[in-house]
Amino acid sequence: MSGALPPSTASEGAASRGAPHAPPSGMRAGLLAIDRLVTGLAMNTACLLLAVISVLGLWQVVARFVLSQPSTWTEESMRRLLIWCVMLGVVVAFRRGALVSVDLVLRTSRGHVRTAVRWVITIASLAFLAVLLWFGIDLAWRVRFQTFASMDLSMAWAYAALPVGAALAMVGVIGHHLDPMDQELETAQ
Repeated sequence: MSGALPPSTASEGAASRGAPHAPPSGMRAGLLAIDRLVTGLAMNTACLLLAVISVLGLWQVVARFVLSQPSTWTEESMRRLLIWCVMLGVVVAFRRGALVSVDLVLRTSRGHVRTAVRWVITIASLAFLAVLLWFGIDLAWRVRFQTFASMDLSMAWAYAALPVGAALAMVGVIGHHLDPMDQELETAQ
């Protein structure tokens, strides 16, 4: 699981950066262990899906231009897998604090103000992901009887990426709050 901090480094890293109101160490260590597992699994799965998408794209080109028999299912499969790939990648981006942000207030603040800003960012992120989770479940439920045009597979499988990605990203947001990974903030100009 590249990018994940080992247990001792994660605890020491947050302590040295002054993690805002850290839960008791046992609970915190447990939450960060779950976070490392979820984030690592999401990143590895997203990388695997990206490789599968690349192979499907190559097959589509070969089938169409070399064999003169275009594949009927690869394009649609690639689109659906790309949705999953993005939603799993968002989990890692939330965890690492790598999403595009306007971070002027966070960069210039110190002490209690910085802690308050981090709490606002965490709560806003969790609220957004909760909305995405709620409406993602509703959307996946509504389309469960529709099937893909080229495959006999429920569209709910593609739309399920929204609530699954949102739920896993919530774990990443909490992990980022407990053990921030904002290396780019220290070197930003």
